[in-house]
Parts: sequence; C-alpha cells; structure tokens
Amino acid sequence: MSVARRALVLTASAALLAACSPSPAPSASNGAGAPAATSITELDYYADEQGSAAWQKILDTCATQTGIKIERQKVPTNQMLPKVLQSASSKTLPNLLFTDNPTLQQVAATGALTPLTDYGITTDGYYPSIVKAGTYQDKLYGVAPGVNGLALIYNKDLLQAAGVEPPKTWDELKAAAAKLTKDGKYGLAFSAIPSEEGTWQFLPFFWSNGAELSQLDSPKSAQALQYVTDLVNSGSASKSVVTWNQNDVADQFVGGNAAMMINGSWNIARLDEQKSLHYGVVPIPVPQAGGKPVVALGGEVGTIPVTGGPTQQAAGKVLSCILSEPTMLEWSKAHAYIPSKTATAQKFGTEQPSMQAFVDEVGTARSRTAELGEKYPKVSQALADALQAALTGKTPVDQALKAAQQASGS
Repeated sequence: MSVARRALVLTASAALLAACSPSPAPSASNGAGAPAATSITELDYYADEQGSAAWQKILDTCATQTGIKIERQKVPTNQMLPKVLQSASSKTLPNLLFTDNPTLQQVAATGALTPLTDYGITTDGYYPSIVKAGTYQDKLYGVAPGVNGLALIYNKDLLQAAGVEPPKTWDELKAAAAKLTKDGKYGLAFSAIPSEEGTWQFLPFFWSNGAELSQLDSPKSAQALQYVTDLVNSGSASKSVVTWNQNDVADQFVGGNAAMMINGSWNIARLDEQKSLHYGVVPIPVPQAGGKPVVALGGEVGTIPVTGGPTQQAAGKVLSCILSEPTMLEWSKAHAYIPSKTATAQKFGTEQPSMQAFVDEVGTARSRTAELGEKYPKVSQALADALQAALTGKTPVDQALKAAQQASGS
C-alpha cells in the first residue's frame, strides 16, 4: 500500500470529483518554440523521515542529470487525493505528480493528466500488471519506478523451536499458526482495519482463491473470508487485528507477540535494525500446493499533469531519469521496493535475498483498479466493511459479503 506503507486514501467527496470535469489534455508539443523550462514543481506523499530522505536523493540525482531544478512539495498520505482533486479542479497541479497507484484512475478521469507516450516513455520491459496500474482508457498516464507488496514474514527462532516449517498453503498456515500460538503470543498477525489498508491485506487471500472484485459474494470470496475469520475465531490471530494498522502489526512482530505476520517490503529496514531478531520471508500461502499467490500492487506512479508544453517536457525528462535502471535500483534499495522492470527486478532479488519473495510475487500481482477502474474505491470500502463485520462476529460471512455486494454497486 505504497500500498501500502501507509493507509491508502482512496475516497474523496463526490463534489470534488464532479468539479474536476474532464477536458482535452494538450499534447506535450503544445508550446513549441517557447523557451525550455529550467525548473519544475513536484508533489509526493513521502512524509516519513526515511522515505522522504530516500526520495529527495532520487530527485537530487535527476536534477543534476537533467539540469532541471525540482521544487519539491510533500503532503501526508491522507491529504494527497483531496489536494490533487482540488488542484485538478483549479488547474494548479504540480508539473510532476507521484500518487498512489489505485488513485490514478480517479485523477486521470478529471482530464488533468497527459499520456506519458508524449514524452517518449514506453512500457518496454515492465511487468504487465504495473503497466495496467498506470493505464486509463487504454492510455498510459503513470509509471512506477518501483512497487511494493505483501509477503509472510516469520520469526526463524520461534518456528524452529516449535518444529514448524514456513507454510506454503492455507492448510499449512492454519496448522503453523495454531502450533505457534501459546503463552499469550499469537501465531499470526495481520491488519483488518475498515479501510483500504484492511482490503489490501485481505486481497491476497481473496484473489489467490479465484475471487473477483466484481462479485464480492461469490463462493470463492466467501471461502477466503471464512478462512481468515477462522484464524481469528480459533485464537491463532488476535481479535485486535480489526484495529491494527500495518505499523501495529510490525510492532507486534518485533515485540515477539506474533510469530508470523502479513506485511510489506517496507518493513525490511526496520527488521534489519533488530539485531536479535532472525526473520525470514516467503510468499503468502496459497489455497492449494503449487499455486501462485496473487497480491495487490502497492507503490506510487509518476504522472505529468497538464501545465503547459515547456514544463511538461521538462517533467518528462525528470520522470525519464527516475525510470532509468540505475535510478530505479537506487530507489528500490533505499526504500525496499521492487524495480518495475522484469530484468531489473530479477537482478535486484539476487542481490537482495530478503526481497526475493516479494520479487517472486510481482509476476502474478494485480493492479487493484485494472478490473473496476474508478469504481474500485467504493468496492474496496464495501469489502473492508465485510471483513470487519465477519471478524468481529457481527455478521456471518455470507451475509456480510451479500451486503458488501449490494453496497459496492458493482
């Protein structure tokens, strides 16, 4: 969550979205003959100290390489989408915008973005799912230099002491979590808060079981939700998962209160700081042996708003620099992301063993908006509400999903 480092804010008022009425985007060639721009503005939400410093280094690198001054702006994650939609309405967007990938559809629908092909940016070598995440109505409006995702992170010492191997299937995960739950400690921790963050964590179970967002109340969906609900009802996972965000989950794991956790690649640096903690990372377990997990793609896409020919061209040069392989690798290493190009990611996984499981998952990962586009936020919230209702025991699984399907309007 990007995805996922912080809770994703995917909803904004209908009034804001209505105000951002689509209008034809001028091509990158508009302003031909005008002097080349020597500076641009950039907006992102890397507000935490580590992420902000790593991103600033990337911007400084590309400012030096392109000779273009970059005036950076940053806002907290929960303020990003409202600010972007307001700025789209008032035509005051920055020249270069990095936004959470599930929000691209909403922003592109306002007509405020320009196709990246106008700047010679291609999709050659990128994972198909990453291309889909940046595409709206068959045009490429955003590309991510790197992505993040979820995996199963486990405490090697606790598993070894219990004689448990890292699980690969749902049955193995259920058995392992049960055996590791003792002395006030839980076998598994995850986040199930009633927001996109909870949906993001549930989607690997949902999608890996063959469920689709267009039919939240399908048998496959019910099976996935029942599985997760059973983990909580059996005591293998805490009932507090409905209030834990992903940072809370990491706290539980680092504190030794959970033997395994579902969490993202952005935690690796923090885990490495814990010298007494010996951890391992494997792909999220799947329903049947031999299957491949289907996780949601997290991370931010670079976009170029409509601001005028010279500044758009300058932003295109900076974005091209950010998407170059050396810069892509630098960002991925600094921020525990996976490079967006297949060959680069494979090289990265070999060099960074703790990231290999995350790299392995990107090939089968999915864009959250690929199926539903602008409708995704409403469906996501409906699914998050169903997750809460089932895990708290308020509503049986089938009824919770039936209500979600009705609420989603999909």
